[in-house]
Amino acid sequence: MSTAAAPVRQLDAHTVGELRQAAEKILAEFGTSATSAELLRRVAETADGFSDTLRHHCRPVDTDDGLFVLRGLEVDDKAVGSTPTSWATAGDSGAVHDIQLLLLATVMGNPIAWEGQQDGRFVHNIVPSPGHESQQTGASSAVLLSPHTEDAFHPGRAHLLMLGCMRNHDHIATTAASIRKVRLTDEDIDILTRPALPILPDDAYEAAQSYADEAPPAVPALFKSENGMTLRFDPAYTPVEEADEAYRAAYGRLEAELARVSVAVSLDPGEVLVVDNDLVVHGRVPFQARYDGTDRWLKRASVRVPGRLSRPLAEAAEHGYGQAALEAHATELDTEHAAGHAA
Repeated sequence: MSTAAAPVRQLDAHTVGELRQAAEKILAEFGTSATSAELLRRVAETADGFSDTLRHHCRPVDTDDGLFVLRGLEVDDKAVGSTPTSWATAGDSGAVHDIQLLLLATVMGNPIAWEGQQDGRFVHNIVPSPGHESQQTGASSAVLLSPHTEDAFHPGRAHLLMLGCMRNHDHIATTAASIRKVRLTDEDIDILTRPALPILPDDAYEAAQSYADEAPPAVPALFKSENGMTLRFDPAYTPVEEADEAYRAAYGRLEAELARVSVAVSLDPGEVLVVDNDLVVHGRVPFQARYDGTDRWLKRASVRVPGRLSRPLAEAAEHGYGQAALEAHATELDTEHAAGHAA
């Protein structure tokens, strides 16, 4: 795995201050970062008035890396308090940083949340949690978090994933690999662009795992969009053993290629990793959690980009295992689109 530097977009002091002051004003008004219709409206109004400089830094991913690091935000290690021991106990820990991330996400597109995940909040706390060390979720620590696209089981998954670093004393790396950098044969691409296997809901979605109204839909692992190859990939929740030999071999070569081009991105406090969820699989290296208030702590936001055409049209017919995504700033068109993606 390479430790090559990710593309960086450096925020200047004026722009950092613009974002911080906006977030502080919203937090002072509402006293919380917890989701409410009023807070989301204020976020949208505030983001609409941001400078062209800030908007330029939030432009779409524009390299085959499929990601970038937004650098320059400020995190006071003492002021933010101890790393929570789980998302459920985090509450408003680091609330001003929740709002900053939500503002950035709103400039980039339409933030989404999930009714069944982290109380429907639009910004999640990603921390190691006792009892979850070996799961394939963000709460794990002792195992490699397998490279995957976020919420791959769902047709309404995010186009962009944002990971904001609050604390990372141990320099624990997020892994990332872009489909635009792999080398596959035409035969492998032909096999993997066919809908052969389902992607099942991960351990963070207990209700989805018990969904039995309809059979899991088969989906393609790769898709040829107008702008190049995209992927939908989560091997930990894909029953590859049920496929024929040719498919298993092609899928294995895709896994190997993603491992070959994978890079390690170790975030520092105040840095935000922005990942194109149609181009990049991400994961995390194993680490030893201490549960002493100093463990790695990230904030996560998921973003849909309205009007983006990077996925098969057939996805609109999927049932999404009964899960519904909530849109922060839904327009009538967005609401109709979401209705086709959620039961």
